[in-house]
Amino acid sequence: MSTRRTFIQKALSLGAGVFSASKLSPETPGGPILHAGTKNRYTAAHDGAVFNMPVITTDIGDLPLTMDGNTKVFRLVAEVVKQRISPMKTIDVWGYNGSAPGPTIQVDQGDHVRVIFENHLPEPTSMHWHGFEDTMANDGMPGISQPAVKPGGRFVYEFDIHQEGTYFYHSHMAMQEMAGMLGGFIMHPREPYRPHCDKDFLIHLQEYAVLPANTVPNTMNMEFNWLVLNGKAGPANTPLIVKLGERVRIRFVNLGMDHHPMHLHGHTFYTTGTEGGRIPEATWWPGNTVLVGVAQARAIEFVANNPGDWMLHCHLPHHMMNQMASNAGKMTRSTGMVAGGDMNTGMGMLQGMPGAPMGEDYGPTLGRGLGGVGNASDMASTNGPLSEKEAMAAMPGMQHDMGSMQMGDMQGDIAPNANDVPNFPQDAYMEGPMMTMDQAVDRPENYGLKPGWSGFMQGMMTFVRVLEPDRYDEVISRMKRAKRGNDPYAAILERA
Repeated sequence: MSTRRTFIQKALSLGAGVFSASKLSPETPGGPILHAGTKNRYTAAHDGAVFNMPVITTDIGDLPLTMDGNTKVFRLVAEVVKQRISPMKTIDVWGYNGSAPGPTIQVDQGDHVRVIFENHLPEPTSMHWHGFEDTMANDGMPGISQPAVKPGGRFVYEFDIHQEGTYFYHSHMAMQEMAGMLGGFIMHPREPYRPHCDKDFLIHLQEYAVLPANTVPNTMNMEFNWLVLNGKAGPANTPLIVKLGERVRIRFVNLGMDHHPMHLHGHTFYTTGTEGGRIPEATWWPGNTVLVGVAQARAIEFVANNPGDWMLHCHLPHHMMNQMASNAGKMTRSTGMVAGGDMNTGMGMLQGMPGAPMGEDYGPTLGRGLGGVGNASDMASTNGPLSEKEAMAAMPGMQHDMGSMQMGDMQGDIAPNANDVPNFPQDAYMEGPMMTMDQAVDRPENYGLKPGWSGFMQGMMTFVRVLEPDRYDEVISRMKRAKRGNDPYAAILERA
């Protein structure tokens, strides 16, 4: 006799069977289950042992540990850091153990962890462990869970790690966060994730507002002209090196003032994790762009089945540029309405009276200022461009040859009627590639890129280099021969 209960049981059994079949489909791009011998000959098969791959934080590396019995002990130092974010730009930031972001801490689920934290900054600070489910005493909120750590002071944090996933540590002083104080904290699962990933990367997303000829970020600013991945702006950051057919995980962590839609060319990925840990497999979702909000982490996974040097970048247009600032004076070759104020005004730096951004002269002009095109700070005077000779003399050591292109060729890229076209040139504009600097950013991971590539890489832009086996082996060989200390790729090079 069929009852309502037995009907529901049968329906659930049938639904589970259909769902299981859909999960096992090898056709799903970058999907959960991957088998060799399917239509795509580059899909990865992992029938052997599954284990936790160490996470690679390019340009940063890991924080070393010592053992005290069964306790993993890490020593973390907050300090002022000189950070070279681009070949011609070094800034003064606050970070940890010599870098901003700070080095990545990697532990395993079930570990007992001790972090000995020291403050070498000129003001009090504390350490918040973002996303940790731990005791109140270790939360790191100054004045609430602990006293702020004074200059020269020390505080010891202790954790029993029961979570797994992508977490991070940062100062809980707001302006210190904007000065660079961030680092990754990876909790590897007791039972390794499936499917197995051959490469596992961590990328931090940060932004700074730094005036030209200055080195100190303005932590109060609401607009930013240097956008960095793991502390470096394109083309100075290091590409992610992947062998054709490998399964790849990329973890993003964002601590700043802007959200970042991170876009990958040439592949479809699945979003598999957040700052709350691993997402259940049934709710992974496909895409090629993932929005990483402020204070969030996102993990994506895909099979690198499409060979090439694929862009990975934030898709906000202003985040794909370096050294942005409103023009000071009239825009080159434009007619009619002029734009721009002094550089401080152009970047929204607060100045004058009443000391709050209430007047129309606070913020960039020409449409982005509070007063619109009628801003009182519009100027009729012109800055005018440097001659090519003067521009080159001002940039010693830079590479002016861009393969088949020369700096002078940029003018030839502009249409003869450009001055008659609305919205040309823009307030912050590029009329072709920026200065190429292939030699200045040369490293083994860049081997084989096309000449002049660096002229088209700025801000939050890097590569996922999906290399054919022969080219991959050559790049890995060059990385080994470099013998770099604390090489972030060390875990990969040891296995290669």
